[in-house]
Amino acid sequence: MLVFLKLGGSLITDKDRPYTARPDVIKRTAKEVKKAIKEDPDLKVVLGHGSGSFGHFAATESGFSEGAATKSQWLGFQKIWRAAHVLNGIFIDEYNKSGLPVISFSPSASILANKKKIVEWNTFPIKCALDNNLIPVIFGDTIFDQSLGGVILSTEELFLYLIYQFNPDRIILAGKEQGVYADFPENKNLIPKITPENYESIKKKINPSISVDVTGGMRKKVRLMLESVTKNPNLSIEIISGEIPGNIYNSLKDIKTGTTIANS
Repeated sequence: MLVFLKLGGSLITDKDRPYTARPDVIKRTAKEVKKAIKEDPDLKVVLGHGSGSFGHFAATESGFSEGAATKSQWLGFQKIWRAAHVLNGIFIDEYNKSGLPVISFSPSASILANKKKIVEWNTFPIKCALDNNLIPVIFGDTIFDQSLGGVILSTEELFLYLIYQFNPDRIILAGKEQGVYADFPENKNLIPKITPENYESIKKKINPSISVDVTGGMRKKVRLMLESVTKNPNLSIEIISGEIPGNIYNSLKDIKTGTTIANS
């Protein structure tokens, strides 16, 4: 069983406070991942995490969103790169302290894009890590782009590419919210399942993030994941709350806790 698990920026950072990680939350999620893997030796996990208040505030402060041509734009590109890698260092340290053999793969160093689409990514090192019982970690990052100069790719966009390289059984996206709501931010009407058939009738109800999020928030997340299940009918994707202790562990054990995105 191969699972892609993303820990959202809204979960592992305080998205409303610039450059503020939540190390206690990161540590707790690591314990849940470790417990699930210990109980199921056949479970393999590719971890991903968002940039939260690190990358998103760096992007806002620098004015960088897409494309780099001028000196100031490239400096903004570098500032976002730095912020994303600082958070990744915090994440790796906490997971390593928990006894998990995590190893980070920097997207900016290994991916080439063209018009925000990945055209080259040597994923053999990730495969080698998985084959040898290490836990690969990727994260939202700045990417060099043949047409635009520099762009930002979210973890979901990276997962979208890796699906075709590794064919995961499931994807889990753990953020602060319990799932996808039809009335965000009131959060009283959770949508239990989203499919290509019902998406058109509910998409206007799915709001983007109310915090700073230059990668598009919940609406883009759902659209990208729907694209994935449409092309991969056997794939199941869950959007859950990692804020609730035990939810990540339960989801890794295939206990449904939030919103499921599936082909039917």
